[in-house]
Amino acid sequence: MNVIPAQIGDTIDEIDTPALIVDLDAFEHNVHKLASFARSAGVRLRPHAKTHKCPTISLKQIAAGAIGQCCQKVGEAEALVRGGVRDVLVSNEVIGVTKLRRLAALAADAAIALCFDATEQVDAASRVATEFGVEIGAMVEIEVGMQRCGVAAGKAASDLARYIGDAPGLRFRGLQAYYGTAQHMPSLGEREDAIRNAASAVRTTLDSLERDGIACEIVSGAGTGTFALESSSGLWNELQAGSYVFMDTDYARIGGKDGGLYTEFQHSLFVLATIMSVPTADRAIVDAGLKSYSGEKGPPWVHGREDVEDVGVSDEHGKLKLGPKAEPLRMGDKVMLIPGHCDPTVNLHDWYVAVRAGRVESLWPITARGASS
Repeated sequence: MNVIPAQIGDTIDEIDTPALIVDLDAFEHNVHKLASFARSAGVRLRPHAKTHKCPTISLKQIAAGAIGQCCQKVGEAEALVRGGVRDVLVSNEVIGVTKLRRLAALAADAAIALCFDATEQVDAASRVATEFGVEIGAMVEIEVGMQRCGVAAGKAASDLARYIGDAPGLRFRGLQAYYGTAQHMPSLGEREDAIRNAASAVRTTLDSLERDGIACEIVSGAGTGTFALESSSGLWNELQAGSYVFMDTDYARIGGKDGGLYTEFQHSLFVLATIMSVPTADRAIVDAGLKSYSGEKGPPWVHGREDVEDVGVSDEHGKLKLGPKAEPLRMGDKVMLIPGHCDPTVNLHDWYVAVRAGRVESLWPITARGASS
């Protein structure tokens, strides 16, 4: 791991940069906001740890009411279980006996589930679960419009559920019905249409399961951009939102057009950067570039400085353009950058520096950083 960028009690000015900052007041607001929503809606909350990759954050979400966590990779599940999380859904298909054995080893200490969309996956997982003498939960992933993984809704899904039910070492738990691309559709109307279509696929599958006499305990899915829509459908009973804890410019950009419940969340994740050069009165350079934040959603925003724009990023630098009436930036000044996409930004750092009222209160290791398998 890299050098820890701060010590408890440091001021923001004393933090070494670039550093990944969590504003604790905003973070705690976000954690409790969605937990409260889930309670009032009568649905379970299983936040997505692929966003934060940090068991410390997982345990805070669970303490606020979440039932567990979901993640995308076996390595993330390992970090979560080792960090004290006892209920993990790998919301993805897992291929390869080595990965399956790693997952089965976790099932000795925690409730573990994963997703399936083919009988070959079921056979492989069943063999490994039997080898380890454990039970692994099984979710049938259905195609809801994303055109990624997922078996066809309806009879094909219920047939796979029955196949799982006959497989030693596996227990059918329910449906994975996540529509990821719907989270970032630019208008609320588009997101409503997308989830309406997804709901049709879920309903068709539930009807088929009922006809076949197969109990479905869980319908899991939803994200930060649509969780209110899945909740109000009466079909989903488990929410997998992840980005809500941090937010980013992509969600802010969408929310600014027509609102939606998720806009009540606050930006809590920032990359702290230092002004390292001021070549001209209207241009300043920061020491944080693409190795410090994700750039696929565009340059970061400069927090609290609408008169300053990040107009260019490279590996180690960010170029800030100052408006004609902007207060000057000086070498050594600190600025807070809001990343365009929080998940891959987190994956570039080893530590969260958790700050309250301008001082470092906690340091949280990002133990699942780089967990790509």
